[in-house]
Amino acid sequence: MKPNYRRCISCRKVAPKEAFWRIVKLYPSDQVQLETGMGRSAYLCPEASCLKTAQKKNRLGRSLKAAVPPELYSTLWQRLALISQSDNPPA
Repeated sequence: MKPNYRRCISCRKVAPKEAFWRIVKLYPSDQVQLETGMGRSAYLCPEASCLKTAQKKNRLGRSLKAAVPPELYSTLWQRLALISQSDNPPA
């Protein structure tokens, strides 16, 4: 893999890390959060199919080796809705 490229835990697509959402298990508190912090990370495409698969098959939890709170999935679904709204402005 090229430097600064990451792989989606759901669809396995490789792309620059800016193209993904980063989910982090913080060290040493083991809290799971979005985007910032140091610790174990997982990357996810900002697409409904990837998020749905990750949630259904617990791919984030297995990748991070931690329980992922339902609020995190809610936040990701809200972000996805905002992205789709900005892509398709009302006519």
